[in-house]
Amino acid sequence: MINENFIIFGAILNFIGSFGYAKDTFNGKTKPNRVTWFLWALAPLIAFFAEINKGVGLASLMTFMVGFGPLMVFVVSFLNKKSVWKICKLDIACGILSVFGLILWFITQEGNLAIVFAILADLFAGIPTIIKSYREPETESYLVFLFSVISATITLLAIKNWNFANYGFPMYILAICLLLFILIKFKLGPKISKTI
Repeated sequence: MINENFIIFGAILNFIGSFGYAKDTFNGKTKPNRVTWFLWALAPLIAFFAEINKGVGLASLMTFMVGFGPLMVFVVSFLNKKSVWKICKLDIACGILSVFGLILWFITQEGNLAIVFAILADLFAGIPTIIKSYREPETESYLVFLFSVISATITLLAIKNWNFANYGFPMYILAICLLLFILIKFKLGPKISKTI
C-alpha cells in the first residue's frame, strides 16, 4: 500500500491527459463521440457523490477527475467547428442503457448500488468509443487513457479499506482505460482486420 497522497498525483496526471485530449479535440486531431463523453462525465460524477456518501474519502478524487475530464472534452468538442456529432442506433441504444443505469441509481439511493449502476452506465456509454477505437484508432488519442490507467492504479494501491465502495470504480476505470489504451496505441483493430 502506498501513501494516500499519491492519489493527488494520479488526479493531476488524469487532468493532464484530459487536457491534452481536449486540446487535440479543439485542434481537430481527435474526434470524440459526444454521446460517450457526455455520459462518461455524468456517470463518474454520480459515482463520485455516491462514494462521498459512503465515506470513501481521498480515493474518490480519482472518480471525480474521471468525470471532470470527459466533461471538459465534451464542452470543448463544441468549440471545434469541424467536430461532428453523428448519432447512430448504437449510440442511442448505449445512451438509453446508460441513462437507465443512472435512473436505477436514483431509485435505489444506496451507495454501493449507485456505484454498480454508475459503472454499468459508464460501460454502456463507452461501447461506441471502444468500437471506434477498434475500427478507427487514428481518431483517438491514447494518452488520456494511459494517464487514467496510472491514476486508477495509484488509487488502488493507496486503498486502506478494501471494500467495493473504495475499489469498485477505480478497478473498472483501470480495466476500460487499459483496453482503450491498447486498442488505440497498438492499432489492434486494423491489424486484426488484416489477418482475418
